[in-house]
Amino acid sequence: MTTELQDTSSVFDRYEAIRDRLPVASGCGRNQAIGSLMDITDRVDVFVFDAFGVLNVGETPIPGAAERLDHLRAAGCQIRVLTNAASYDRAGAIAKFKRLGMTLHDDEIITSREAALTAAGPHHWGVIAAKGDALGDVPGTVTRLGDEVADYDAVDGVLFLSAADWNPARQAKLEAALIHRPRPVLIANADLVAPRDDGFSLEPGYFGHLIADRTQAVVSFYGKPFGDVFAMVSATLDGVTAERIAMCGDSLHTDILGARAAGWQSVLVTQDGLFAGADIAAFCARSGIHADWQLGRI
Repeated sequence: MTTELQDTSSVFDRYEAIRDRLPVASGCGRNQAIGSLMDITDRVDVFVFDAFGVLNVGETPIPGAAERLDHLRAAGCQIRVLTNAASYDRAGAIAKFKRLGMTLHDDEIITSREAALTAAGPHHWGVIAAKGDALGDVPGTVTRLGDEVADYDAVDGVLFLSAADWNPARQAKLEAALIHRPRPVLIANADLVAPRDDGFSLEPGYFGHLIADRTQAVVSFYGKPFGDVFAMVSATLDGVTAERIAMCGDSLHTDILGARAAGWQSVLVTQDGLFAGADIAAFCARSGIHADWQLGRI
């Protein structure tokens, strides 16, 4: 699918254009350079990791990431993975990290899909999902949205899990149906794009913001930078205060902004994700979003 979001600059500009829909955070980090996360283990009790661009790029694990998780545990730190990937159910998400060679316990993984499904309730959902998704965790009645116009008119709301099989024609059908009869739209992955081995893929957040731009539908976004998933992580951490949690991510507008809004520390990872090869200082200055710490790889 062709898109205007083909490089870091255009993705950044789109995030800035929808900035009024994102959380507001106070304060400003210093983007202090560190050599590895081991440099700050005395200041952090829990490291929370984005997946794409930090632990993996597409189906490829980032060198040294799995070992770093082991090192942090050995240093007495807790680990969580907070991912906006909503294409798999919980079992699928767990299986993916095992394929990547990451030592993660099942309860250490929190997904934006879980946040969206918690909010969904048992209605008749028009679901946009990957072909292999069985949708067994979706509450209520499910109709997969594809090429049949009647399906778009029949449902009570839309649950957007994956853009893997989405296309402009289907997006046009969805927008027309929502213009005709506005209904709730739940975007289970708030990302505009994700870094892949061969560039950026469009994610549900991209299409959700088009819907918000062009229709009167009430669009709700789940996943970073929105607060639901940060609260889900905090609920798993007994007795850990917000200022002792650090979010490690590759995106200013999702990982870093969301962490600051939650009162967490933040670590910007620059080598493999959204800002790979870019002048990160210029983007931080333009957005006013600064992490506490910055490094190439974890």
